[in-house]
Amino acid sequence: MVARLPLVVPLVAGAAFVVLLLLVATGWPPLERVDATTSEALRSYGADRSGLIAVLRVATDIAATWAYLLTGVVVTLGLLVRRHRRPALFCAVVTAVVPLLWGLAHWLLHRPRPVDGFVVVDSNGFPSGHTSNAAAAALVAVLLLWPRLGPAGRAVTVAVAVGVAGFVAATRFMLLAHWPTDVLGGWLLALTVVPLAAHAVTRRRPPAPLR
Repeated sequence: MVARLPLVVPLVAGAAFVVLLLLVATGWPPLERVDATTSEALRSYGADRSGLIAVLRVATDIAATWAYLLTGVVVTLGLLVRRHRRPALFCAVVTAVVPLLWGLAHWLLHRPRPVDGFVVVDSNGFPSGHTSNAAAAALVAVLLLWPRLGPAGRAVTVAVAVGVAGFVAATRFMLLAHWPTDVLGGWLLALTVVPLAAHAVTRRRPPAPLR
């Protein structure tokens, strides 16, 4: 079984992603000012905390694309072995589609990353791939586990998922690997793709919808 969010959630997230994409693509000045101001404040903060930056450089890779894809393949195969075909299909779709979409956006949209960040990444930046990966994986975990858990287990799962996704997102803008709007775009992309995939692979009325 795969739980589902109300369809309005991915529709609103998708619309917000498109609006943000257009604002980034056109270089909307208020958005660029917010990005620049926030990133400069984070640069000053990180410059005095070399130990923290060193830890974040290592920790951020829990959502690297190779780790995301490997985890997705392992979980998909595990579900197939246990004959959970719909959850396996759901996991496989998300594993493939999320990096495909943010990779396509990187290819199509010229959005340079912050200059002289604490990590060096030679690619365009919108949306954040690490953030998209982490948020998608966290949401997949919640939707897969939700029907199998009681209230306490659900609360813990959601808290852990939000914590992991939020932590990875924080590492990306604290390391100046991305602008804050890149991170926001990553969240919105995951919040669009994952619930739509859940709706696509489940029956019209699933036994345990997420509300």
